[in-house]
Amino acid sequence: MNVLITGASGFLGNQLAHTLLDQGHLCGAEIDSLTLTDRVASNNQALLADKRVREQTGDLLNALPTLFDHTFDVVFHLASAVSGECEADFSLGLRANLATTETLLAHLRAQSENLGQAPKLFFSSSVAVFGGDAGIAMPTVITDATLPVPQSSYGIQKFMCEQLIADYTRKGIIDGRVARLMTVSVRPGRPNGAASGFLSGIIREPLAGVEAICPVDPSTMIALASPRNTIAGILSVTQSSKEALAGRTAINLPALTISVAQMMQALRHVAGEKVAALVRFEPDASIARLIGSWPAHFNCQRTQSLGLIADPSYENIIEQYISDQGI
Repeated sequence: MNVLITGASGFLGNQLAHTLLDQGHLCGAEIDSLTLTDRVASNNQALLADKRVREQTGDLLNALPTLFDHTFDVVFHLASAVSGECEADFSLGLRANLATTETLLAHLRAQSENLGQAPKLFFSSSVAVFGGDAGIAMPTVITDATLPVPQSSYGIQKFMCEQLIADYTRKGIIDGRVARLMTVSVRPGRPNGAASGFLSGIIREPLAGVEAICPVDPSTMIALASPRNTIAGILSVTQSSKEALAGRTAINLPALTISVAQMMQALRHVAGEKVAALVRFEPDASIARLIGSWPAHFNCQRTQSLGLIADPSYENIIEQYISDQGI
């Protein structure tokens, strides 16, 4: 089996690559090769030392023709311009999210028609596809039947890609799998351009003894998932049967619903008052508006039918981070 991960140098891409290599198989077949692609080269030498790994670096839209000199059985499409970037630079979001995904699908179509076999594609969408406007209010609780009404360029681009993948799947060109990821916290490493980045920063930086700024009110409710639970959800959706998924539409991964104040309480409980005191609240109206347009409460039967459950507590998530980072 030949596997491709786009956005492989990002945190989730890196974690997914390690998990796949460690387990050695996917969808019941042994992994023969794992191709990693991103704008920047991976600095994970242990990952690159694996004989099954091939890396290609560069802009994904430009790199796709060369990438598809090879055939792929499974593609994990994680590459994306993130929420804050897409609001600040409309053209960037359209190119990185929509045009790149359209071109990736075109290459998968050509491969499918050439080989007579539909490759499997996992696409990482986002809860940013949900929202509400004057005509359709966002419900208090998101269910499998909730209509996406995105309120950001990022959310709209993700939803457009969802629909393209659903149509390619309907036509039998690919076997598309789409999961809407919750905000992942705690992410290690440097902050990125995501509007939700502070939801890792207000834990990560204080644990490193560095002050962090929270741009939203403590009462703000958020839907979160740990990195471990997110990777488990991605693999479950990818490997589940079509019957178990019960449809082509995107599935919502499990969410731990929590307020920012409760996140701070969990940090105090795990790391102490001195660490929690390093978080300073400085309101940012633009970030608060964007975060406030995302849903926080989910009740989705399709998720539960796959056996996927939310993280047990935010204390548990912080403890995972401390353990994984050797703090």
